[in-house]
Amino acid sequence: MEGQDRGNELRIGIPKGRMQAKVVELFNDAGIPLSVDEREYRPRIGNGKPATTASRHITYEAKLLKPQNILEMLASGSRDIGFAGADWVRELGVDVVELLDTGLDPVTIVAAMPESLAEAFQRCGGSAEALASVCGRTPIVASEYETIARQWIAAKLPGASFVRSYGATEVFPPEDADIIIDNAATGTTLRANKLAIVDTIMTSSTRLFASRSAMANPVKRDAADALILLFKSVLEARRRVMLEVNISAELLEGLVSILPCLRAPTIAPLGKGDAFAVKVAAPREMLASLIPEIKRRGGTDIVVTEMCQLVP
Repeated sequence: MEGQDRGNELRIGIPKGRMQAKVVELFNDAGIPLSVDEREYRPRIGNGKPATTASRHITYEAKLLKPQNILEMLASGSRDIGFAGADWVRELGVDVVELLDTGLDPVTIVAAMPESLAEAFQRCGGSAEALASVCGRTPIVASEYETIARQWIAAKLPGASFVRSYGATEVFPPEDADIIIDNAATGTTLRANKLAIVDTIMTSSTRLFASRSAMANPVKRDAADALILLFKSVLEARRRVMLEVNISAELLEGLVSILPCLRAPTIAPLGKGDAFAVKVAAPREMLASLIPEIKRRGGTDIVVTEMCQLVP
């Protein structure tokens, strides 16, 4: 049964756990203060004044929840929007609308096994029978992701058995499982437990999802779109810096030709028009090669400034 609809209130699910800190930071950087008390589950959100949408004023109401519960509540309609990982959407099979991939907290869902067993497994052809002959039993796959794991077993290792883990899946091998299916951010935990990746199943990250009922409500849809615009402006600003440089008129064309920008650089005359100030929003990762090249082309007085938000 769907939750009761409150037409001028956007009910937001904030993820508790690994994703929480970066989601809170995203709200704060977007100009929407989000204060979370570790002993409470109802964060204070916004400045206390209703937000304005294209239709009317709307208020925010937030609750701190596990990402899995956020998705279930979105599917039932008791929450309007919320953050969770794409991995749990696939695992739970919920019907929700993806609004934004923030790219935050990226992880990869992988199948891994002890390094020594992985080598033997691959030499034997990678079948359940081959693995059984190596480990002396019906292969056991352990995971928190039961749906994903069973789908993987059916496709890649028919005949293997499954055991559900409730955290710390990497400790199962070799005594209690032969393969684990788990999320890996850097692979450090896998390497520390001498586990080798034998298959990559999917990639995931923190994403903003919505209930279908909320998206059918014009006011809530407008409010969600406004938040998405603000979040995108923060994420884009994090990828870029404001780069300013002065250049003589005769060297301007050569400089502009190598400057990366969203559309076109901002160019303003200096003094008597014999020099120009050029400004672009440049990708952060290009600075190391870009600044020396700007100097080689005659650029001077280079200034690099951090941005808080950038709306293309």
